[in-house]
Amino acid sequence: MIVRDAKTDVLIAGGGPAGASTAFYLARRGVRVMVVDRARFPRSKPCAECLSPQTSRLLDDMGALTELEPQGAWLRGMIVRAPNGAAARGDYAATHGFRAWRDAGLSIRREILDDVLIARARAAGARIVERTRVTDVLREGTGAAHGAWLQDQDGVSRAAPASVLVGADGLRSVTARRLGLWRRARWPSRISLVGHYEEVRGMTDYGEMHIERDGFVGIADVGSGVTTVAAVFPDVRASEISKDRSRFLDRWLASKPHLRSRFADARRMAPASASGPFAAHAKRAWHPGAVLVGDAADFFDPFTGEGIYSALRGGELAADAIMSALLHPGSATDALRDYDARRRREFAGKWLVERIIGAGVAIPRVVNRAAKAMAARKELADLLVGVTGDFVAPGMVLRLGFLARLFVQPLPRTSTVHARHA
Repeated sequence: MIVRDAKTDVLIAGGGPAGASTAFYLARRGVRVMVVDRARFPRSKPCAECLSPQTSRLLDDMGALTELEPQGAWLRGMIVRAPNGAAARGDYAATHGFRAWRDAGLSIRREILDDVLIARARAAGARIVERTRVTDVLREGTGAAHGAWLQDQDGVSRAAPASVLVGADGLRSVTARRLGLWRRARWPSRISLVGHYEEVRGMTDYGEMHIERDGFVGIADVGSGVTTVAAVFPDVRASEISKDRSRFLDRWLASKPHLRSRFADARRMAPASASGPFAAHAKRAWHPGAVLVGDAADFFDPFTGEGIYSALRGGELAADAIMSALLHPGSATDALRDYDARRRREFAGKWLVERIIGAGVAIPRVVNRAAKAMAARKELADLLVGVTGDFVAPGMVLRLGFLARLFVQPLPRTSTVHARHA
């Protein structure tokens, strides 16, 4: 059975942070917005669940921060531990002179975050349609998008025309694929396991990143006595992991002496969830009649764990471009193309840092040296954490002077490890 839907101004595929942000900024300007998502909120999502300090500015603008604060935990910075045991601590509030909108990052469960954000989009005037997925793109004779084909949980399909289609449907975006924009990079190919645990010992108000020779894991308090554990492994272990994801994660944590004691009495609250392989990119984030935001537009690697900021900020940028396209139909294509250019200008430096880090974590010698240098010279750790926290310009850590202090200059004979769990 096929029915036709009433036309809307903007149709958004995906109700995660990127889709909710785009919907919110458009709806509060009076645009007719419809968001479709295959799930029903609240729903869980595999994620490291650590939001950068600068993300709070966007949450506050959406009217969500005061509701989210009591349900999460504030993180003052990050601790990075290398395979050789060297550990360094970077603080968001530091002496380098850069200040974020908040001096701490917020860690919070995705089912809470996403539910609050989609509620804010609804309150702004967006129409939210759950348990419905995009199956294809509606096209004009020119090939331009003008909406999408939707299918609900009962298998009923309908055409949903729209002036602009937004693909916010994640890592393997149907929208990006149907528009011919999606591509998978060959390297690095990694998969992630995420679990939530209670009674993990020694948790503090710092997020932790433990880099091992066979993978890495991020650990953070997400409020209410819950610790999120997001581990990443090479995809060559996919078949081994798929046999029993939860058991694999539990055994891997127990195989690391410095983590074993901390998880000895911990209780995993639900089966571990998986995502990946990663390293997916869109050729570009626009097409005549459509734009991509969030992971649908670019997803490289979860090490820096700051995808929520780029999703929310990307939605803000997309909304500006879409408003221009709606107000000036004759130059709509230029407006959407300009969104992609603006997005690249804003995120290019951060993407480069992410790619360098993504390559470095696969080389133990590089990580060991970097951790020792940052432990001995804390200002280096503070700058790097500031970049991943979205408030220090990436160029600060891409300078030759920074890299020389990290990898070339001799280290002091005695250095302090700035971490509680080294």
